[in-house]
Amino acid sequence: METVTKIDRRVIRTKEAITKAFLDLFSKKDLEQITINDIADRANVNRGTIYLHYSDKYDLLDKLIDDHLNRLTSLCNPSGSTPLASELLPVFVYIRNHFLFFSAMLSTTRAAVFRKRLTEFVSVRVKEKLDRSNPYSGTDGELTAQFMASAFVGIVEWWVQRQMPHPPEYMAEQLRKLFEKNEVYPTQS
Repeated sequence: METVTKIDRRVIRTKEAITKAFLDLFSKKDLEQITINDIADRANVNRGTIYLHYSDKYDLLDKLIDDHLNRLTSLCNPSGSTPLASELLPVFVYIRNHFLFFSAMLSTTRAAVFRKRLTEFVSVRVKEKLDRSNPYSGTDGELTAQFMASAFVGIVEWWVQRQMPHPPEYMAEQLRKLFEKNEVYPTQS
């Protein structure tokens, strides 16, 4: 039993090293310029180790994005009963705690794929939440969700590119106020 735990820990450490190496490289180079050798050298592993976990650098990038989006999903309140600022706070804390990933994905012009997937991800969650509470009187729900998702991604991008000048609590509260002020989200009572 103890052997399994050690193997799992080694695998986790190896994947973390590969991820960190990839993100370090991705923040400085175009994806097309990054090689598996570059990642292996920076992670201090051999090429074969990378191929045990990922089919290529594109698979690595896709799995990183999927992993972070799935973790963000787990932070969202599906019931819609949580006040917006309370729901946004864990998201901003998560982004702060995974700064390297979000910085690499949002701070470069090469990250359009991630930006698009993040916007789609947020838009779907917002639309589901808005459909349950139906706060958008007279506006198209899909357009409202897209507006909120684009605003959220823009704010997160601004925050990350400026090295997170405000704490997550401040960001969550400010975004809540912006949404309420623009009547795209109901005022919490």
